[in-house]
Amino acid sequence: MTKRKVTKAIFPVAGMGTRFLPATKSIPKEIMTLVDRPLIQYAIDEARAAGIEEFIFVTSRGKGALEDYFDHAHELEANLERAGKTDLLNVLRATNMDSGAIAYVRQHKALGLGHAVWCASRLIADEPFAVLLPDDVIAAEKPCLQQMIEAYAETGGNMVAAMEVPYEKASSYGVLDVREDMGALVSVKGMVEKPKAGQAPSNLAVIGRYILSPEVLSNLDAKQQGAGGEIQLTDAIAQEIRTSNNVYGYRFRGQRFDCGSKAGFLQATVAFGLARPELRDEFDQFLGELSAMRKAAE
Repeated sequence: MTKRKVTKAIFPVAGMGTRFLPATKSIPKEIMTLVDRPLIQYAIDEARAAGIEEFIFVTSRGKGALEDYFDHAHELEANLERAGKTDLLNVLRATNMDSGAIAYVRQHKALGLGHAVWCASRLIADEPFAVLLPDDVIAAEKPCLQQMIEAYAETGGNMVAAMEVPYEKASSYGVLDVREDMGALVSVKGMVEKPKAGQAPSNLAVIGRYILSPEVLSNLDAKQQGAGGEIQLTDAIAQEIRTSNNVYGYRFRGQRFDCGSKAGFLQATVAFGLARPELRDEFDQFLGELSAMRKAAE
């Protein structure tokens, strides 16, 4: 059977970002900057590198700044052009989205990730699609979704990004029950959303990158509540294991940062700052001096 190319991606961005209050009182969490780019830009760039052509944002009330970010800033572009600031102009233009490439749908009630993905059903129709959670920022030589797309070309079906976590932290994730471990790829015989302590089937956790079949959306039609009383995307994927046996986990090459937490956001800031050639030396020197001062104070 011919595998259809993945050209659509869903970005669930309806969350209120309460862990970052008071900053998120006035701006969407996805607009918060990691070095000099909003979180959402990292996800968009990753999707573009993987060949995504249509971008679907599942939003909620108060996300107007997110929509404005991807619009063309004609006056600003004109000012930069007149000033001869070509480098800045190119950076700015790289954030623009072509007309028709981006769509927004509303999630009116916070009923879970599965419900957020289901809200985009009519725009997906009968095509395979990707889901990217902007909170999960992944530093990788080859973008994570691109790695997955290449693996998906061989397997088809459904694929989730996975990474190994300490067993004591497995209860914070969806966890894979592995049928066969093939290295980068694993075939999956089950998925458990936030298992109780000591009951995780493995320490291979699902993180925020998915390639899914349209059948997953059909499974979400039932709007069945799962862990935490929410409609879980994990449950809809697990149903595909039972009916079609076509779910795979993919151990991506790269480092994932949980930018939905303050600690993870700060860790990502340090890592991405040190990765920038124009910032590395000065920033590294500052961190070294800060570490020395802390040791001297102990």
